[in-house]
Amino acid sequence: MTAQTETPGSVTAVYKVSGMSCGHCEGSVSSEIAEIAGVSSVKAVASTGEVTVVSEAPLDEAALRAAVDEVGFELVGKA
Repeated sequence: MTAQTETPGSVTAVYKVSGMSCGHCEGSVSSEIAEIAGVSSVKAVASTGEVTVVSEAPLDEAALRAAVDEVGFELVGKA
């Protein structure tokens, strides 16, 4: 699986986030990332630490890192 797949009008990227351990963690990370401008979909999976983000354009990693930090987790990087 590639870390970034471009489809017409959207970009899908998969990131690794450390510290998620439950559904509440998934919800917190997803909600915070969803607030970034241009994000249309977020799916966080605690068991793998992966967060899949669909957006209109590639995301600014600093904005993504800030969003993940805001809820107490760490963005490791692209999966």
